[in-house]
Amino acid sequence: MADPILVAQSKEPIYLLPKMANRHGLIAGATGTGKTVTLQTLAENFSARGVPVFMADVKSDLAGLSQAGANNPKIVERAKELGISDFKGEACPVVFWDVFGEQGHPVRATVAEMGPLLLGRLLELNDTQEGVLNMVFKIADEGGYLLLDLKDLRSMLQHVADHADEYKTQFGNVSTASAGAIQRNLLALETQGADKFFGEPALNLDDLIQTQNGKGVVNILAADKLMQKSPKVYATFLLWMLSELFENLPEIGDPEKPKLVFFFDEAHLLFTDIAPSVKEKIEQMVRLIRSKGVGVYFVSQNPLDIPEVVLGQLGNRVQHALRAFTPRDQKAVKAAAETFRQNPKLKIETALTELAVGEALVSMLDENGSPQIVERAKIVPPRSQVGAITSEQRKQVISSSVLLGHYENAIDRESAYERLQARAGEKTQSAGAPPVAPAAATTPESGKPSLLAEALGTVTTTFQPTIGPRGAIHDSLATSMAKSAMRAASSQLGRQVVRGILGGILGGSGRRR
Repeated sequence: MADPILVAQSKEPIYLLPKMANRHGLIAGATGTGKTVTLQTLAENFSARGVPVFMADVKSDLAGLSQAGANNPKIVERAKELGISDFKGEACPVVFWDVFGEQGHPVRATVAEMGPLLLGRLLELNDTQEGVLNMVFKIADEGGYLLLDLKDLRSMLQHVADHADEYKTQFGNVSTASAGAIQRNLLALETQGADKFFGEPALNLDDLIQTQNGKGVVNILAADKLMQKSPKVYATFLLWMLSELFENLPEIGDPEKPKLVFFFDEAHLLFTDIAPSVKEKIEQMVRLIRSKGVGVYFVSQNPLDIPEVVLGQLGNRVQHALRAFTPRDQKAVKAAAETFRQNPKLKIETALTELAVGEALVSMLDENGSPQIVERAKIVPPRSQVGAITSEQRKQVISSSVLLGHYENAIDRESAYERLQARAGEKTQSAGAPPVAPAAATTPESGKPSLLAEALGTVTTTFQPTIGPRGAIHDSLATSMAKSAMRAASSQLGRQVVRGILGGILGGSGRRR
């Protein structure tokens, strides 16, 4: 059994049991109360026990996990105060990611993998527009047209609108106004930087679940710029990652420690303007993903930001100070107090407004999975550096990464855009021929093997792993591209129901069938 994680110190030490870490958790509190330090302490302790971590750095102050700390006088004093005798600086193995490719390895997903449900949310579509978007995906599926980036989606949307009469009988009406609205929203999304996110090579989730020298790798998404440009893209990206983990990881029950811990910072963005049906499915996913060894920890200023059905799934809780200046603040204090297992020796509502920086009300699950009585406690300080790092330090971490070179160069291969462009230029196409060819092992235009056939061929001939600078085995670029091709092809040709966000538990929507 993995060693318990010392989280905080009250009259007695308070531990988080790794076996209960996949029962999820909550880190809440007002700005400046110490949430980031708590997050850092938990992340480095999971890493030390061989558990990989994913977290988003929305304020550029989590990168210090990559550097040894314990040189801050306040941190050293806190460790001494809590009686931690072996306290010393330690760094974690860190991989930096960045949608824009500026502060870490580029991270991308294909349009097909994202799916119409999340794209509809990103584009802020109404029901009619969502129906058109679902139709576009369905037609692309049946025609074997790969939707990899935004230009693929735009060209496919234009194609469907231009041939609306030919699709009317099988798929229904395509409103010209709806198609135009989607195109305009796509353009707006591109200006927010979303075009950087969609494309290939797509992120291989296996790259997030790695260890180095027995420590779990801490994956840090540089999200400060993304949060400034498009908070909705940020929240949607993290939700997509969770859904992909849910769909692709096998069931393992209750392991002795998690396979991955996922910290969802600024969690209120996930539930802002969300459809009730999607919120229900998120609650299902949070409940079910624990059996796949994934612990999800929501980080937010106010516990009321999290829907009650989701909040009820979060067993391990660290609640920092809350403000009580407004009626909503007072309601939040009362609600937070009621979620804890009561301590007769502690007035929880009063304590919530009096907690000092680095103090919190803490309740962890015991070995039976029951919440422990809440205690007022001081959080254990992190051993890694608190705060930002220099650009030189970041570059050094990136340059020494085993992933360097696998995601840096975007690839634009043949997909819906190129095929539709080629089709438009063909003079031999008969006037009555159907506008979209059915999926097959060969493409009618050229007689060449389809992308799926090419991918399968590549699997048998070019999958050669390479040895990284730290001795870690990682796929070659050709291997990564072939796997990406297989994922994209199977997504388009064989995963019409389970493709995209929450596909595994949505089971496909009626409009997509």
